[in-house]
Amino acid sequence: MLRSRELMNYIFVTGGVISGLGKGTTAAALGRLLVARGFRVTAIKIDPYLNIDAGTMNPFEHGEVFVMDDGGEVDLDLGTYERFLDVNLSREHNITTGKIYQAVISKERDGVYLGKTVQIIPHITNEIKMRIVATAESSGADIAIVELGGTVGDIESMPFLEAVRQLSMEMGGRNGHRQCLFMHTTLVPEVGSVGEQKTKPTQHSVRELRAIGIDPDLIIARAEREIDPDIKRKISLFCNVPVEAVVSAPNLPSIYGLPMLLEEQHVAEYVLRKLDMAAGRPEMGSWQEFYQKLQHPKYFVDVAIVGKYTELADAYISHIEAFHHVGAATECRVNTRFIESEDIEKRGADKLLSESDAILVPGGFGSRGIEGKIGAAGYAREKNKPYLGVCLGFQCAVIEYARNVLGMENANSTEFDPDTPHPVIDLLPEQRGVSEKGGTMRLGAHKVILEPGSKTATLYAATSIYERHRHRFEINPELISDLTSKDLRFAGKSEDGRRMETAELLTNDYFIGSQFHPEFKSRPARPSPLHLGLIRAALKQKYGVM
Repeated sequence: MLRSRELMNYIFVTGGVISGLGKGTTAAALGRLLVARGFRVTAIKIDPYLNIDAGTMNPFEHGEVFVMDDGGEVDLDLGTYERFLDVNLSREHNITTGKIYQAVISKERDGVYLGKTVQIIPHITNEIKMRIVATAESSGADIAIVELGGTVGDIESMPFLEAVRQLSMEMGGRNGHRQCLFMHTTLVPEVGSVGEQKTKPTQHSVRELRAIGIDPDLIIARAEREIDPDIKRKISLFCNVPVEAVVSAPNLPSIYGLPMLLEEQHVAEYVLRKLDMAAGRPEMGSWQEFYQKLQHPKYFVDVAIVGKYTELADAYISHIEAFHHVGAATECRVNTRFIESEDIEKRGADKLLSESDAILVPGGFGSRGIEGKIGAAGYAREKNKPYLGVCLGFQCAVIEYARNVLGMENANSTEFDPDTPHPVIDLLPEQRGVSEKGGTMRLGAHKVILEPGSKTATLYAATSIYERHRHRFEINPELISDLTSKDLRFAGKSEDGRRMETAELLTNDYFIGSQFHPEFKSRPARPSPLHLGLIRAALKQKYGVM
């Protein structure tokens, strides 16, 4: 029987009715309340897809690929957990069906199961339980929040639900109290012109969960508006939970208001009581101050995000959240406008970017829309518009500068034009001959040395930083002297000095590119320095303030 150490407690988070209800955000908000009470909290996200990780998934389909310090390419919900809990997680905190089946099949090939017939139960479920417990306990946390992706009833989710059901039974508990609690997020839709809130979808969802053998301890009722008291009582009656365990979760102006909403309904107190854990009132002062500044800005700036996946905002969710963090720090409402890079190719940068106060060109892959990104960088350079280029946006800025300032006709990246006469961007040497796509890029946190006195070093208030990477191409080291012959400087370099990590245009108020992704480490209390610099530059140009 699997047993956890005495101090480890688990909160399992499931979803019902439909996907996309924000169970990850709700779980992260609960985690924030527990952290505010002095508990150490970690998070695990279970994704029931067969991919090993999120690295090869299309942003149009799955949203952003979030990168961890250890190079893990994971689901974007892990970014939400890192931001709310203010922790750095690892690749082990994202469990997928692909990882589980790969491990079990590998063990079968190695004869670990001693010739037994390998089955979903117990072999797959045991592997799931082992990974959950190992990851939770290695974190040193008091409480592990485990989010099960998908919706109750999905075929793909069944082994995971069975595994956590078993795990909850195997935990011995303390003094009659369990070490596991189940939180179920569901939908309460409104029907008709009078907006009658309907409980039937929730009832069916909970019934399906209970048929699996899991009784929810807490129901998060998502709705357009606050759940009516009589609706709460009805859910309580038919779903067999106390009224206080039915939590109203209406739409909010910002996800950062969710911890306060849950605190008003005493959710953390209820959870801790169920787990037999004592704690005082939370210290939420800094979080409330952050949220108030976010909701009551003094200034407004518009940032154009020139990307290739703009139909799905989740493809750039870490940039959006970084601007929220920056907004609170500068008392500024940062309005983000998504501009499809292909539209710039068709209509021109001036028509689409002239009303923006700043420009961000984020990362991406492939040649589609690349000239539009290059055009956006050129527009920012020529108009002295505050510019931040991240990863591919950094490379596009260098390509544009090489072409139009240094006269390198048809300069390009070998990713887009293998025969370019001026390959200012080239494949990393260690990537040559690599055929597998998954997990083979330059990934994770790497040390970056910043030139003292540079804008980047000033923004970071440091000359040595660690930032997260995800790329296969780099500035061609053979052309560095040519590229820096005028007013472009590479102010950040890898520890060995070979790789160019940041670029600054000395003639502009703010024109910075980074090969790394500063958005991944942005936190409410510690905004990304490069995003902060971008908005401060825009505020100075627009209002004369910083």
